[in-house]
Amino acid sequence: MADALELDALWEDFHRVVNMTSAELADWLRVRDSGELTEPLPDDAGPPLGQHVLAILQKRRTDLTEDDLRAMRKVVDTVTSQTDLENEPASDDTGLRHRLMTVGHDPLKP
Repeated sequence: MADALELDALWEDFHRVVNMTSAELADWLRVRDSGELTEPLPDDAGPPLGQHVLAILQKRRTDLTEDDLRAMRKVVDTVTSQTDLENEPASDDTGLRHRLMTVGHDPLKP
């Protein structure tokens, strides 16, 4: 497990880049996966990483697992590499916005 300082920094970074609430993310994952003929069960909607982010948002810091920490690092890396957090909102790329929203980051959210 990560040391306390590293865990604190990761927790802060994760919650800085994940700017959607768990309810907003759950709603987005359901909408994103719904189709004309079928729709997954609400708990199965969205990609695995999006579901993992949703689960992490519902946990306390003390309940995180190594798998959670790996997912958090991946989300932080993904969001920071694909956005300029200092100058948002500037994304006219709907595809990019939707991809980022599947991991809990809405570039157009203040």
